[in-house]
Amino acid sequence: MSHKAPQADATRAEIFSWAMFDFANSGYTTVVLTAVFNTYFVSVVAGHLGDGTATLLWTVAIGVSNLIVLFVAPWLGAIADYTAQKKLFLAATTVGCIVFTASLSTVGPGDVILAMALICLSNLMFAAGENLIAAFLPEIAKPEAMGRISAYGWSLGYVGGLLVLGVCLVWVMLAQERGDSAETYVPVVMWIVALAFGIAALPTFLILKERATPVVTQHNAFQDVRAGWQRIGQTLSRMHHYQDLFRFLVSLTVYNCGIYTVIILAAVYAQAAMGFNTQDTMLLILVVNITAAIGAFGFGQIHDRLGSVRTLVLTLVLWVIAVLIAYAAKTAFVFWISANLVGIAMGSSQSAGRALVGYFTPADRQGEFFGLWGMALKLSAVVGPLTYGLTNRLLEGDHRTAILSTLFFFVIGLVLLLFVDEKRGRQAALD
Repeated sequence: MSHKAPQADATRAEIFSWAMFDFANSGYTTVVLTAVFNTYFVSVVAGHLGDGTATLLWTVAIGVSNLIVLFVAPWLGAIADYTAQKKLFLAATTVGCIVFTASLSTVGPGDVILAMALICLSNLMFAAGENLIAAFLPEIAKPEAMGRISAYGWSLGYVGGLLVLGVCLVWVMLAQERGDSAETYVPVVMWIVALAFGIAALPTFLILKERATPVVTQHNAFQDVRAGWQRIGQTLSRMHHYQDLFRFLVSLTVYNCGIYTVIILAAVYAQAAMGFNTQDTMLLILVVNITAAIGAFGFGQIHDRLGSVRTLVLTLVLWVIAVLIAYAAKTAFVFWISANLVGIAMGSSQSAGRALVGYFTPADRQGEFFGLWGMALKLSAVVGPLTYGLTNRLLEGDHRTAILSTLFFFVIGLVLLLFVDEKRGRQAALD
């Protein structure tokens, strides 16, 4: 079996290099999925089809890519464990995301199929890489520091998203002052995101170590693929042993439907329901990234004392309050309050969820178990946005009422979370 090296030898520089990948890839989620390309797709690329249809097609593109990740992620993680090549797989997915993000610069009005294909491919690479970098967490963090280090990475990630979005915002403002249209300045924004990802990810590949050892020293591609499926089968056959992990994954799947929907449709909602323009929306997302970093860092300081489950309960309550305020908001000021509550809840809930999976993960199955974590996230990323997209379509573009669909996911996810026993789950990982 592969094994985890002693955690004490992870230096501060190595932990920083691990966290820098969160810094690097956050520009993609912040700019492409949350602030710029989603609204560009709905209003420009597919604008001729009408708001309801364009929004639905955007959620379909995101849903399809996440559906692929749903099936691929645990298998890919299991192979990475078996071969001890998480870093190699991470490099491949990083290059893929950068290339496909840069390719989005070629998309113009009417290029609906091309845009959907490139979003599917870039998001697929991003999601696979997100799972792989998370699988390094149990190798570099002691159990009692898991929450704090996870929060450190997530906080640094929001700083990265903030900086990339800030640069993009400056470019958009200058372009708009010149009278440029979105189809002129958005392609440059995609290049900024791709280049920032590549440069900021370099410390991860130069410093972070691959600590696991391969199950066998000689292997081939066919053997690796077969072993990946066998390891997944072994884990699923022991679901009763890892009952708290699987209970949490069910809860995560449900409540993350709400989180992911808000992330990829916040800018669309701001423009459609609140009348924000592109510059207003980018400024809003920029400020929300600041509050998200503060939320992740702040909750990270108390996470290891409260425990992951209690921390998550608090953040889900914040999510419910934020959605209700967004629904009721009639002025920009009230909507800003909701958005910043979302920021605080978003950073802390995602960080605490990743830490809990690390806490429940056996020493030799990091890639596989974080693949299951990714599987849960991507299932929710299929169901949540499509639920919103279909609801919005049935309501003929009524975003304000459609946002209430996320409340169901937050409330049910919160109830399911109460059945997770943190201490029992950790003991199962050690047995």
